[in-house]
Amino acid sequence: MTHSAYRISSMARAGARARMGGRLLALLASLLLVPPALAQEAPDALVKRVSQEALAIIKSDPKVQAGDQGRIRELIETKLTPYFDVDRMTALAAGRAYRSATPEQKKRLAEEFKTLLIRTYSTALNQYRDQSLDYKPLRADPNATDVTVRTEVIRPGQPPVQIDYSMSKTPNGWKAYDIIVGGVSLVTNYRDEFTREVQAGGIDGLIKALAAKNGGGAAK
Repeated sequence: MTHSAYRISSMARAGARARMGGRLLALLASLLLVPPALAQEAPDALVKRVSQEALAIIKSDPKVQAGDQGRIRELIETKLTPYFDVDRMTALAAGRAYRSATPEQKKRLAEEFKTLLIRTYSTALNQYRDQSLDYKPLRADPNATDVTVRTEVIRPGQPPVQIDYSMSKTPNGWKAYDIIVGGVSLVTNYRDEFTREVQAGGIDGLIKALAAKNGGGAAK
């Protein structure tokens, strides 16, 4: 091998090592950016951790205990909604109309539906803030990407209320796309109402109706 050819070969090997090093650094950086709990946490463990953290705040926060809806909604938005797949929930609730909506309409609809979910959940938390939760064993294949996590709200002297979370595995960890309270699906519960609003005024009419509902009054 000539001196010139040897130099070219050495430069090629150095370039390959540099590219490999760059890929390894990029991989390491991506792993460091994903919190271990998010990368490894099972869906039932996630529901238990998040709900227990929220309940601890609910039972110790004087504003929540006093029924301060603003504080309760703030708690839900910061502690719970990051684990909701709001886009999928919106798509399921809006049905066929969602598929024909523009990206901007989908964004606005998801924002309004998220606000509605926060209001609905805050009403539920206000009712159950002095209760405790029982977590059922997860019955799912270890490799499943869609599961149901079952819990019960224990109410002294009254029948327990079953709350189930339909969850799917996403690139950002497990997220809930439906909540079933006492056998009633939150998403399905809104579907008929959304369909009527779409039939009356299209997607924009539905967005307007949700914005009006979110503007005041108790969540239904």
